Amino acid sequence: MEIFHISAECYPVAKVGGLADVVGALPKYQNNAEHRVRVVIPCYDTKFKKENEFECVHWSSVKLGNFNFPYSILKEKTDQLGFELYLVDIPDLFDRKDVYGYEDDIERFLSFQIATLDWITGRSEVADVINCHDHHTGMIPFMMLYCHKYEKLRNIPSMITIHNGLYQGQFGFNKLYYLPEFDLAHVNVLEWDNCINSLAVAIKCAWAVTTVSPNYLNEINYSANGLESLFNLVRYKSKGILNGIDIEVWDPEKDAMIEKNYSIKNFEKGKQENKEKLCKLFNLDPTKPLFSFIGRLLEEKGGDLLPPAAALALSENYQQINILILGSGSTIIEKQLNTLLQDYKGNYNTFIGYNEELAHLIYAGSDFLLMPSRVEPCGLNQMYSLRYGTIPIVRRTGGLRDTVVDFGDDGNGICHDQATVGDVCYSIQRAVNLYDDKEHLNKIRKIGMNTDHSWERVCQEYIEMYKLISNKK
Repeated sequence: MEIFHISAECYPVAKVGGLADVVGALPKYQNNAEHRVRVVIPCYDTKFKKENEFECVHWSSVKLGNFNFPYSILKEKTDQLGFELYLVDIPDLFDRKDVYGYEDDIERFLSFQIATLDWITGRSEVADVINCHDHHTGMIPFMMLYCHKYEKLRNIPSMITIHNGLYQGQFGFNKLYYLPEFDLAHVNVLEWDNCINSLAVAIKCAWAVTTVSPNYLNEINYSANGLESLFNLVRYKSKGILNGIDIEVWDPEKDAMIEKNYSIKNFEKGKQENKEKLCKLFNLDPTKPLFSFIGRLLEEKGGDLLPPAAALALSENYQQINILILGSGSTIIEKQLNTLLQDYKGNYNTFIGYNEELAHLIYAGSDFLLMPSRVEPCGLNQMYSLRYGTIPIVRRTGGLRDTVVDFGDDGNGICHDQATVGDVCYSIQRAVNLYDDKEHLNKIRKIGMNTDHSWERVCQEYIEMYKLISNKK
């Protein structure tokens, strides 16, 4: 099959969250399965763009209402990522460092989608399926069906994969004129709650809808930031497919970013050496259990629970545990976390920001990983931690429920049901008790390291979904 993945992010080109990891891995495994896969993302001003060679395969201008923006399609020359990578270079809109967070984000991502479809329409080859990812590409299924200039694409199946349904890309009907010409008899398809909702449009128009875990598909039928009834209506064309992880990138035996490589056969020694390196960097005691958090410091991730939970757990286990936080997000949460530094020096530290190499070392050197998420459509961090023999402590929600089973049920982690300080601290206390029972601790670590979360299985589920909707032509 010839498959297009269209996304706002792709690791290692441009990454904000888990979306990038998925789009950077799934296409590679589909390519390995002898499908021809192309990934299309905007051209940001990133390190990857500056350090690699590209060739221009198409250039034109994209019309956005009364505006015209010149653009070019740049192909990465060597296919080093394991698939064909294309960047849509619109200098006036995307020649910036950050992926999101600008006042003209609606204009930026609409222009990206229109330019992408203009290019795909003009190609002599016809794609078998177009897989869109999240609301940033949500208008594509609508434009393929109803915009006159894309009539050639009308019978190509489209699929929307939802990585996080909280973000929906709403904008007012005053920007309707940005869209290429279409029959206004279909304007009602765009409307949701008195505005144009990009994610709702994609859900209505795509031939299939997937979420990044089975349990998240169930959850969004009753908790989807206003789209609950719509998700219920399209359940017949929806499927939850659990994400995988790239086991070539996340491999403690070969990972060049960690201090000491190790396998399931020698993980005790390997993890200890990584822990010692990590503790030296952050002035922590490597003889004590190390609890870490990696991620965005937002309420949906339970970030607001971290300052009070850390303070309470450190007080209840005075000088008996270590806590390390790597992340950024809410300035209020960041400030609260940094305030704790003066009271728990030697047992607590933070790194506000994100550092990929440090994240790998934390997975390798920590004993437990905290994930008190309120919302977690799939979650990749718990899969990374399992791969590195670090026991995840998770709230049962979304993909965390699909991937982590409490050790009390002979599982691979520690689970709690509520996103509260009390539940987090109770789970930390269970972990402290477990840490003292090395035989049981190592048994659970082995269970986690043996868990298969590779992309091969996931890749096949996507292909089967593509074939299913292709048969509806």
